[in-house]
Amino acid sequence: MFGPSHDPWLAAGLLLFVFPAASRYRVAPAQQVEPVQAASVISSKAAPSASLPSPPQRPHLTAEQIGDIDEVRGRYQAAIDAYSQVTPHTPVVWNKMGVAYQMMFALKHAAHCYKESLKLDRENSIALNNLGTIDDQLKDFASGERMYRKALKLDPNNALFLKNLGTNLLVQGKYDRGWDAFKQALAINPQVFENHFGPQTDDPIPARARGAANYYKARSCARAGLADCAVNYLRQALHEGFVTSSKIALDSEFSLLRANPDFQQLLAGQ
Repeated sequence: MFGPSHDPWLAAGLLLFVFPAASRYRVAPAQQVEPVQAASVISSKAAPSASLPSPPQRPHLTAEQIGDIDEVRGRYQAAIDAYSQVTPHTPVVWNKMGVAYQMMFALKHAAHCYKESLKLDRENSIALNNLGTIDDQLKDFASGERMYRKALKLDPNNALFLKNLGTNLLVQGKYDRGWDAFKQALAINPQVFENHFGPQTDDPIPARARGAANYYKARSCARAGLADCAVNYLRQALHEGFVTSSKIALDSEFSLLRANPDFQQLLAGQ
């Protein structure tokens, strides 16, 4: 997910993994799924010929690989059915099942899967991050923050975890700390706000909270010298009513954008 003192409207509203595009918590997949190459097919009606090569054999797919394919294609229940056939369940498989359940908004089942993953691997930072996104969806932001911090203790340079933490903090109205998390995430991965790290779910953050997140994303991008990124998020923050053109003009974080034509048009209200 972004970067926005404490306002009650922020705590009232909010995953993820999440989810309008500008304000999303990202759920971390257990691993990247390699594409499966489709085998060539030779018609059974073709006349046999000694010159024809033997038809290639279709690779045997495990239940987990079938689940991976179904999950990538958005067939989440089919993915769960496939993963359920894997024995024994590994921490990775439990996490994959959790992601599939979460994509169907079956949060109770998703949380159960992530916790089962952690029972087998207490240092599974991905499952901790994903549990944090469940907490945020349920508006238990304090618990979500704890999950992200636990994940970051295990993997301190994970830009995804930092971005999720930043969004969580901003929704709680902890603007300075949320912005710090965004800056750290952007320093690790300049595309952290744009990349899709895996499955995601609709983020129930209210519009004004999204505006706060987008505003602090814009500040982070401006500080990193990413003008287009900054202008894009400023435009969204304006649209969501969090900030005004006059406030943007007075913010020193955007001083390097003064000569940018798009920034000038933004301030002019175009």
